[in-house]
Amino acid sequence: MHDAQRALPTHVDVVIVGSGFSGLCVAILMKRSGLHDFVMLEQAEQLGGTWRDNHYPGAACDIPSSLYSFSFEPNPHWTRVYPQQAELQAYVNACADKYGLRPHLHTGAAVTSARFDDAPQLWQITVNGTHVLRARVLVSGTGGLSRPALPDIEGLGEFAGPVFHSARWRHDVSLTGRRVAVIGTGASAIQFVPQIAPQVGRLTLFQRTAPWIMPKPDRALSAGERARLSRYPFLQRVQRALVYVRQEYRAIFFTRWPKVLASLQPQLLRHMKRKVKDPVLRETLRPHYVMGCKRILLSNDYFEALVQPQVAVVTEGIERVSATGIHTRDGMLHEADVIILGTGFQTGDVGSPFPVFGRAGVALDEAWASGPSAYLGCTVAGFPNLFLMTGPNTGLGHNSMIYMIESQARYVLDALLTMRRRRLQAVEVQPGAQRAFNLGLQQRLRRTVWATGGCRSWYLSRDGSNRTLWPGFTFTFRWRTRAFDIGRYTCWPVR
Repeated sequence: MHDAQRALPTHVDVVIVGSGFSGLCVAILMKRSGLHDFVMLEQAEQLGGTWRDNHYPGAACDIPSSLYSFSFEPNPHWTRVYPQQAELQAYVNACADKYGLRPHLHTGAAVTSARFDDAPQLWQITVNGTHVLRARVLVSGTGGLSRPALPDIEGLGEFAGPVFHSARWRHDVSLTGRRVAVIGTGASAIQFVPQIAPQVGRLTLFQRTAPWIMPKPDRALSAGERARLSRYPFLQRVQRALVYVRQEYRAIFFTRWPKVLASLQPQLLRHMKRKVKDPVLRETLRPHYVMGCKRILLSNDYFEALVQPQVAVVTEGIERVSATGIHTRDGMLHEADVIILGTGFQTGDVGSPFPVFGRAGVALDEAWASGPSAYLGCTVAGFPNLFLMTGPNTGLGHNSMIYMIESQARYVLDALLTMRRRRLQAVEVQPGAQRAFNLGLQQRLRRTVWATGGCRSWYLSRDGSNRTLWPGFTFTFRWRTRAFDIGRYTCWPVR
């Protein structure tokens, strides 16, 4: 029976919301530890997360495939050094099949609210607005890049042609020979712009801030290489370790020595000069902040796309959109047939992914009125038995999020095993522990490139605080989450 057709239960021990890498990792670790009383709720019609939704042309990861995969489930069959969207989506499906997660998965199941009931100390989770599911533990694995950020531009809804975000790509919309306007120059845009530029009649790229772009050391992996990795699994473990170390050492430049990043900028500017001969365009594409302050992007074909005669880069601010195109503040109308939004995702100021109410009915968005905050990016005072995957300040600017996801999933698993072993009905992080953790975290963030690099990035909240990134090495986060530190929690026994 298809997961969407299978009836949802009314009682379960653990509910996992989301079926991307985060949700899958928690579910797999639970099953491997003998915990089977859980369901996975997925609002879409198939499992997956980022790599299900982001299927735009050229979608690929900027972390090598050997590291952007579970440590316990290496894949010797990657076809490229950097994995592409289709292979990543196939990988998460293969993991779900291998570890028997399909019977736990319910697709087409959107969580519309979650409320903690103080008396029985259970979560009441409403699915699709009507079905109520009661659970002891709620794990939110909805991901930090799951909600597209739509720009607040006057008249956008009045445009006569198709308008869509890169994370909601319209493959039914032909771009051949058409005038296409792209708003945004972030990680998604630099991947899809080179793919669509050769087919459009005219491409107008609206750039607010020029990104720093490095060459991407990508290549196809030969059949012989894949065969060796398959035959000798230890080679893949060695490869993963080497890639991890190569990525990890960069953290010291982001978090301690931003001046080293600044010293590398001339090298990237020389690379741009080789690709972009027009000095006016080159100046347009020159970033004016310290490298690393915003996400460093990897591409081998972005500059090549922008020098094509049918491509224009516009830096003048957008004033409004009309039925026929985009009006900039200099009075120009840039006519377009299609508008594509490469404007990223809601992150720094994002609230809860669905209405969540903790003890005494306090809303999570109310608790986060000054910005998202959690202990180890995972638990929140006032919200017993709620665990957030890739929560506040667990994002990275230098290494693989899969490493962070595994660290948090192990912490959640140890919490569940501790609760079972000690016969605990509920655990809640103490407010003092959460405050002390976040105070230290924000102090460390003040000396990073994200705070001192002279840019305004999606890492930051409206008040300028960084609620997105982890300010240090990933192995320190792994150490902090190595075991459930029950001494920092208030606990209630099973009655």
